[in-house]
Amino acid sequence: MSNTTNFDLIVVGAGIVGLAHAYTAVQRGLKVCVVDKDAACIGASIRNFGFVTVTGQGAGDTWRRARRAREVWGDVAPQTGIDVIHRGLYLTAFRPKALTVLEEFMGTAMAEGCELLGIDEAARRAPTLRLDGAQAVLYSPHEARVESRTAIGLLAKWLAEAKGVTFRFGEQVLEVATPRVRTSRATLHADRVAVCTNIELGGLFAERLATHRLRLCQLHMLRVRPPEGFRLPGSVMADLSLVRYLGYSELPAAKALRAQLEAEEGESLANGIHLIVVQSADGSLVVGDSHHYGPVVEPFADARVDDLILRHMQETLNLPDYTVTHRWVGTYPSSPTTDCLIDAPDAATRLVIVTSGTGASTAFGIAEEVFAGW
Repeated sequence: MSNTTNFDLIVVGAGIVGLAHAYTAVQRGLKVCVVDKDAACIGASIRNFGFVTVTGQGAGDTWRRARRAREVWGDVAPQTGIDVIHRGLYLTAFRPKALTVLEEFMGTAMAEGCELLGIDEAARRAPTLRLDGAQAVLYSPHEARVESRTAIGLLAKWLAEAKGVTFRFGEQVLEVATPRVRTSRATLHADRVAVCTNIELGGLFAERLATHRLRLCQLHMLRVRPPEGFRLPGSVMADLSLVRYLGYSELPAAKALRAQLEAEEGESLANGIHLIVVQSADGSLVVGDSHHYGPVVEPFADARVDDLILRHMQETLNLPDYTVTHRWVGTYPSSPTTDCLIDAPDAATRLVIVTSGTGASTAFGIAEEVFAGW
């Protein structure tokens, strides 16, 4: 741990949002310190898909931030030793009403570079997709997949070793009164402070956060071992995603699809389930997810939710045999009104919390906007 206590910027939180702010700051020549209460990042940033999602993000700020973040990931990954494991998205429309949503989406500016594939062409490009009864497949080239449980550590290591960022892990920040930051071990000073504390809604600036009506969202995740040689062509989604991701769900055609899904897949919708499947370098699949909300989330995971997710996986992939090797839950803050909360307690302090579970997809874009407006 460095003995230096004076910096241009202190970042509170070493998840992807905090690291994105640290990266953006050092790119501007600033001296940066990152403080995190844990010995390493163990929160939402390593418990997700590592799926950098552009297509389907909400129109406007979120979609724009995701496009920019995708570019930054492309710049950062080769410098940090982070592997981009696969690229692209295949979203299968099984219901005619889902196809109508995709056709409407293809008429928007957000569909630039995407293709709506017929079944024969989709089967040729993506033979591991199960296309019995499918209507069409949306292909997007914009997505990328990194292994989040290792990528976050590699990014932090690179920021420390190559960019001179000071990290103070295992140190709780008790008070932020910029330029002073008081921790459980020291008093630090910085011209500016970015507070990126994710689910710690009762900690720093709790009184300001309370006005935004944030709640917590818990999601179920699984790691699945497929047969040897099974390869995904890219990340995979299906009909339920079309009523989950705002880039689709806010289209007029999505209303009829939601009504059909409520009749046919009411239990899945009640558990906030929509299918995402990505693949790791070792061949295993990361599969999810679900969404359960409240002021606090219980540590108990219902096996029925996992069973529903796995059923959707089997309906979407040619995967007759598999083994579940890991199960876990992730937690992130959720807002009823915005995908990202950017608040200014004072001129030198910014409170930045992604409130939509899209940190990996948007954090680099958000950080650039924070600095541009600071």
